[in-house]
Amino acid sequence: MNLKELKENFIQSISELYPSEEIQSFFNLFTEKHLGMSRIEIALHSGKEVSVESLKIVEDAIQRLQQFEPIQYILGETEFFGLPFMVDSNVLIPRPETEELVNWIILENKEKRGERRDSFFANEKSKVILDIGTGSGCIAISLAHSLPNDRILAIDISEEALYIAKKNAIANNVSVNFQLMDILKFNQAPWSLVVKDLKFDTIVSNPPYIRAQEKSQIEPNVIKHEPAIALFVEDNDPLLFYRKIAQFSQKYLKPEGTLFFEINEYLSEDLAFMLSQEGFIDIEIRKDMFGKDRMVKCKKDEKIR
Repeated sequence: MNLKELKENFIQSISELYPSEEIQSFFNLFTEKHLGMSRIEIALHSGKEVSVESLKIVEDAIQRLQQFEPIQYILGETEFFGLPFMVDSNVLIPRPETEELVNWIILENKEKRGERRDSFFANEKSKVILDIGTGSGCIAISLAHSLPNDRILAIDISEEALYIAKKNAIANNVSVNFQLMDILKFNQAPWSLVVKDLKFDTIVSNPPYIRAQEKSQIEPNVIKHEPAIALFVEDNDPLLFYRKIAQFSQKYLKPEGTLFFEINEYLSEDLAFMLSQEGFIDIEIRKDMFGKDRMVKCKKDEKIR
């Protein structure tokens, strides 16, 4: 089979499942990774024969795409904040809206320190940041890359996710302290052993926030393949993780520290009310590029604590 025939077979095999533009993108991604050929090179050398090994890889990819497995899992990689990330079914696929949250945190931190980056002031300007529910490590690693003087701690309840996150940190040449932790049990050991008297300048989390009643709105590739533990919450307590993290933050944020969340667009008002009840002020909700309430920033009200 030559390249032209390979492309025709690829398109025909999934033509009824995906838009044509998306199929073309899939094919270009596969051929670039597995054949080392760009879209233009494929067109120029359409008569080139494809090896048996490459055919098997593409056939496997087609079968997985027919099951609506995300292209990022099939390739085993994606990009986030301009950095490469390994991904598999143990971690969520990083989303563009999460990049907006990361950018907000970076701008906030740089503004606070006045953009002074010389080594003489490195220790003075160093901040301590905690990422709760790190998954692939995309938030923590992107922050470590953009804020190299800061100390980054990241936690997750999944050993498999932390394995991926650690590999991503190595691949991106950054230092992040990853720990296996359950934020719902922050008052129990081993929190006392890891955190001790540590206080954070910034706490950030993209916790599970999709209610069971919203599953019908979710694409099948997400429902079938991405880890449910990182996506869904019970309808009767959709703010469970936000509330626990807010309570944790009251204890472990520095007086002028800031708490950031990625949020469910339908629960922004409820979340803002809950945060005010938990003793937070300066609550700012921002919309993402799609005009949806997607992130929030707030601070502790030290006057009542």
